[in-house]
Amino acid sequence: MILRRATLTGAASLACAALVLSAAPPATASTAAAPVKVGDVQKAMEDLVKTGHVVGAIGEVYVDGKRVGKGSAGSRLLDGKGGAIPSTARYRIGSQTKTMTATAALQLVKEGKLSLDDKLSEVLPEVAEKDLVERTDEITVRNLIQLTSGIPDYIGPDTSDPTRNYRPADLLAASRKNTRPVDVGTFNYSNINYILLGMIIEKLSGRSLAAELNRRLFAPLGMRHTYLPTKATEGIKGPHGHGYAPDETGTMRDADKINASTMLGAGGVISTAREMSVFQRAFRQGKLLPASLTKVITDPPPGQPSPPAGGPCSGNPEFAAGGGGSAPGFTAATLTSSDGRLQFAVSLTLAMDNDERSTVPSRITNALKSLFCPAK
Repeated sequence: MILRRATLTGAASLACAALVLSAAPPATASTAAAPVKVGDVQKAMEDLVKTGHVVGAIGEVYVDGKRVGKGSAGSRLLDGKGGAIPSTARYRIGSQTKTMTATAALQLVKEGKLSLDDKLSEVLPEVAEKDLVERTDEITVRNLIQLTSGIPDYIGPDTSDPTRNYRPADLLAASRKNTRPVDVGTFNYSNINYILLGMIIEKLSGRSLAAELNRRLFAPLGMRHTYLPTKATEGIKGPHGHGYAPDETGTMRDADKINASTMLGAGGVISTAREMSVFQRAFRQGKLLPASLTKVITDPPPGQPSPPAGGPCSGNPEFAAGGGGSAPGFTAATLTSSDGRLQFAVSLTLAMDNDERSTVPSRITNALKSLFCPAK
């Protein structure tokens, strides 16, 4: 489900790009040793720009941790201005952040500091005491990770000031004004679940979420260019592409300065193609969590169907489902094989309205096919 907001003045809407790929078991040892043919990444990026309203596209492909292709097309700014975007540039990863936040929370579970069955009222009693979330004595940590808490989202007028530093409590207060969409235990895509997980991580670790993600994930994996901004006006460091979105009049405006304080553990991380590939390879190969806890993230939530079997084309690598994130002005994805051998990391900066943004995941899927499916 893609969460949308029509104008730049509102809080960034975060989304899990619905890239229709397959979920598959890890490959056997003999399959893992098989050579992999990869198509022209530069051409794939050029083709993405040609699909329309894509300002810039960068992508890299990795096999067993080695970059085997890269590409950059379009420009850093609208109308061909600003020069090319380096394929190594940083970009917002959007809701791919959720896997990182969930991983940090599940590491706390592994360490015995947290339980999947812990109630929200137990781990964050202040949330219940201030009536920031209803039914806290029913909602568990597992519900938060699997998006089955039923807590409404916070995107709206109360979180639309682009210069205000919102606290997590402010986002909870905005959520509390909205009607509960589903019952506890039913899947509903709401970013507030991951704001709460970030609060739990901070409380149990005694560190900020940004510091804890760095300590647990980024530093150990050598992700030196990856970070979580937390201030309203904190942008992307270094050369990078700018995305655009329509304002109230329909005019395209630069959406580069998204309010980072509204994103946090739900979608705020900034990274690079190489480092997203490093993270996904470690995650899929069981280097961050035991298999039983990894499945809490990768298995479909209760009531949600499993993705169809099969890869992007017959006889080629099978890729795990999901792996994307989106907000006004950008879509990013890290498509990874289920055994963690292969990654296609891509970032698109856009100049399109919300309705057209819904077509971007299928465009990325077509790029994936062009790279891993031989031409007839």
